Amino acid sequence: MKAAVLAEEAARLEIRDLTLAPPGPHEVLVRLAASGVCHSDLHVIEGVLPVPLPAVLGHEGAGVVEAVGEGVTGTKPGDHVVLSWVPSCGHCYYCGIGRPDMCDEAFSIQMLGTLPGGGVRLGDRGQEVYHFLGTSCFAERAVVSERAVVPIRTDVPLDRAALVGCAVTTGYGAVVHTAQVGRGASVAVVGLGGVGLSIVQAARLQGAAQIIAIDRVPEKLDLALRLGATDVVDARGTDDIVTPVLDLTEGRGSDYAFEAIGRPATIEAAYGMTRKAGMTVVVGIASPDEQISLNAFAIPSAARILTGSWYGQSRPQEDIPAILDLYMAGRLDLDALISRRYRLEEINDAFAALARGELARGIVMFGGGGGEGDGR
Repeated sequence: MKAAVLAEEAARLEIRDLTLAPPGPHEVLVRLAASGVCHSDLHVIEGVLPVPLPAVLGHEGAGVVEAVGEGVTGTKPGDHVVLSWVPSCGHCYYCGIGRPDMCDEAFSIQMLGTLPGGGVRLGDRGQEVYHFLGTSCFAERAVVSERAVVPIRTDVPLDRAALVGCAVTTGYGAVVHTAQVGRGASVAVVGLGGVGLSIVQAARLQGAAQIIAIDRVPEKLDLALRLGATDVVDARGTDDIVTPVLDLTEGRGSDYAFEAIGRPATIEAAYGMTRKAGMTVVVGIASPDEQISLNAFAIPSAARILTGSWYGQSRPQEDIPAILDLYMAGRLDLDALISRRYRLEEINDAFAALARGELARGIVMFGGGGGEGDGR
């Protein structure tokens, strides 16, 4: 099968013909239909997030089950599925307290580049090729843990469904689960990629009265207004994105501020634009080597809550079908998030466009898709 392989840091992805072993016990073979192009993948390519190499990247995918291994009961051939990059084990401490997003075993396989149990199913002329986040969606097919497979309704287009594998679930969950934004609240969103725009939509669904969208790309600001933002802040040519938010909120700051980029400067700014006793939620993924700086006196005196949100604090088996129901009911717009579709052979073009800030979400299409312009 064809797959996009990252052989070394700071290199282009290479399209190679790889071998794929059949699914073992409690594993599933999925034929991919579409896979989203995410900043987390770009961070790996750039060497910001270290993972074992060579590896097949991609973690935001949807497709159709082709085969299942021994003991699989939750899915069958022919099922349409979304892949989850947090295949929680169900029995560790964090799973036991209702936080499967923090699962120890899921975190371990993310770092090791294997499937649960330590196996690797990808190969290149006798050399093992590592999995990325237990999914490796930049390939025509993937073998994954059964815990990474979420069956979905068959009337959802699979390119839209792929977005819910990461960006939409992350943004939606940050609002609904982590912050629990309530009706009438004010919300600021820093960064309007697929995650940030999903935060905007979720805040609208939750009944937020004011949604301030912040970015440097005018087209993304326009899209945010279409998706529910009430105000926008154009960050081009300025490092001060705090003052405009204070001006829009009568000097108080927003009840909730979400950072969806993963940079120290924007994390600090999100904290600064949050009102006293409000909540700052960091969703963007920064380098493990980076630090932020906060005023020590402000921590107790402003009494803001600063927290993170990993995969939207979601329960994928429940949240992904529910989000797709919202889409099919016309309450959540996934079509508008797709900026452009690409063929697998065009994947480096997709990442170049992502790095330039041109995409809300790019989608790699398998089976002849790609190069079709926007998703609307």
